[in-house]
Amino acid sequence: MPSNDPGAPDSPDAPEPPRIVRRFGWQNLFVHPDDDPRPQETHRGERDTLVGYLSAQRLTLAMKCEGLDAEALARRSVEPSTLSLLGLVRHMADVELSWFRRVMAGEDTERRFRTAADRDADFTGAVADPAVVEEAFTVWREEIAFAERFVAEAPDLGVTGTLDSEPIELREVIVHMIEEYARHNGHADLLRERIDGRVGA
Repeated sequence: MPSNDPGAPDSPDAPEPPRIVRRFGWQNLFVHPDDDPRPQETHRGERDTLVGYLSAQRLTLAMKCEGLDAEALARRSVEPSTLSLLGLVRHMADVELSWFRRVMAGEDTERRFRTAADRDADFTGAVADPAVVEEAFTVWREEIAFAERFVAEAPDLGVTGTLDSEPIELREVIVHMIEEYARHNGHADLLRERIDGRVGA
């Protein structure tokens, strides 16, 4: 039976929830081309191409987070998902660490956010606290810097690490990282649009 309360959800007089207005950027881009930090030049050779595409994917995630406060960065998508922009940054910090420090460099290093007790801690721990935000971005940048140094110093992309007791080449790790970022940047697109309506590549 419909409620007599005019504010009840099933009442025709119930107030509409606030609507986010979609805002298109320059020709449907996230930023004006002159302000886009992602390199636009054509790549040459396998290493340059793979490194260039991975760098662009990393920059895309950073761009999707720009200009947001801790509350917006930690805002979840829809229940029961724990997905948030801040969670993606924490997750990708651990992904960078896992592939480049642990698999390729052979370091016995614990992940910074995911734990044995909570395998989803990179997302569940992404709370609206400026200190948590600062830590996430600091760790993420540190792990990117390590990965970039490792790739730059590798004599070739055939250098191998060890994954589940099997060798894996650096080229495959980089391709996997491109795929990982590209998939999560799709999530970031929708998360950012839900926050402030800003859309675009």
